[in-house]
Amino acid sequence: MEMLSLENELKGNSYPGRGIVLGKTPDGKKAVAAYFIMGRSANSRNRIFVEDGEGIRTQAFDESKLEDPSLIIYAPVRVLGNKTIVTNGDQTDTIYEGMDKQMTFEQSLRCREFEPDAPNYTPRISGIMHIENGKYNYAMSILKSSDGSPEACNRFTFAYENPLAGEGHFIHTYKGDGNPLPSFEGEPKRVAVPDDMDAFASLLWNSLNEENKVSLFVRYIDIETGKYETRIINKNK
Repeated sequence: MEMLSLENELKGNSYPGRGIVLGKTPDGKKAVAAYFIMGRSANSRNRIFVEDGEGIRTQAFDESKLEDPSLIIYAPVRVLGNKTIVTNGDQTDTIYEGMDKQMTFEQSLRCREFEPDAPNYTPRISGIMHIENGKYNYAMSILKSSDGSPEACNRFTFAYENPLAGEGHFIHTYKGDGNPLPSFEGEPKRVAVPDDMDAFASLLWNSLNEENKVSLFVRYIDIETGKYETRIINKNK
């Protein structure tokens, strides 16, 4: 698969929606995670990321303007032992609870499907990172309607064992802007990731559409020790 430029992928798409990047730094020492949210409505744009324990959650920037919280307020990132879960909805909790009961990533998501936000039926995208004894692997999932029909849910899981240094995979909710919004198609895109976390965060944030971007989370985890660093950027301040 061709190695794509994240900068080009984002600058060429005014509305990828929500996106997850998982990968490994070129020096092979750090596991990389990034998650961003965008919004077209005032309700979607009225959000920030805040730290919550070892993870993060979304929060209304102006509580007085919060309308329907059901699909916009959730914990995108949670940590379960040596596993880091990253998703675009409250299925973070579903995965956490399922894996805590010894279910697999894929099994945990069997009870979920795309979002009930007709006519978009936004895909649920999820990622899981597993670091143990100096080894690292990750998997990504997308649950989507069948060509826009809510009658069928298509389930795809992509697993990356011993991922190569310097690369990652990028999955997002929408192919681009539209009405209804067209769902992401195909397997996660192979993209380059750098050693420098701040440079990576800046590249992502500066490449997202200025009008639609809302918040960004980036985390680099040391594969040997499990220690991590996090960056959060919010448009609302």
